[in-house]
Amino acid sequence: MPSFMKDAMSKKDEQKMKEMQQEIDAAEAEESAAEESAPETAPEDAAKDAADAAAPDAQEAPEDNASALKAQVESLQAALAEKDNRVKRLQADFENFRRRTSKEREELANVVTQDLLKGMLPILDNFDRAMAAEQKDSESFQKGVEMIYTQLHETLKNDGLEPIETAGQKFDPNFHQAVMRVENPDLEDDTIAQELQKGYIVKGRVIRPSMVQVVSN
Repeated sequence: MPSFMKDAMSKKDEQKMKEMQQEIDAAEAEESAAEESAPETAPEDAAKDAADAAAPDAQEAPEDNASALKAQVESLQAALAEKDNRVKRLQADFENFRRRTSKEREELANVVTQDLLKGMLPILDNFDRAMAAEQKDSESFQKGVEMIYTQLHETLKNDGLEPIETAGQKFDPNFHQAVMRVENPDLEDDTIAQELQKGYIVKGRVIRPSMVQVVSN
């Protein structure tokens, strides 16, 4: 529960408790005033009998009212304390949940990074072998580099990496970044004329847009 809701509830309950306490004080003051103003003797026997008969009821009514109000105040105090404890428990649970999910995300990121790097190790091994070999046959060396390049692309593709298509495509700001506009009467406006830097997506999310030239006649 947000702190402002807790403060609002507390203030409301405290105000109600204050009003009820005022009623208790007023009832007790009324009782005291009634006792002080009561006549010691009545002028007539009938009036005296009536006063004596009514006196217990007059005394009991304020006392009963004050007791009931006190009981309500105590009940309200107990309810307020229970709400405060519940808010504290919820805050503690939320803080534990936040720490746990943060730790889980960190551990998951570490696992993903480890798996990706592990998949890159064979490529690194091939680069080491290529660099260690004698570079007498340039054609064989080029073929070896091409094989490593293909292996690298396959490894990244298996992890969800895909290139963004640009050839013959219309410019889309969600996937492309226009860094230059050129005139080309053979192509329609907003057609991609040339790709300057390849862009990539991972499982539908762009991690780098393609840098392109866009036709603007």
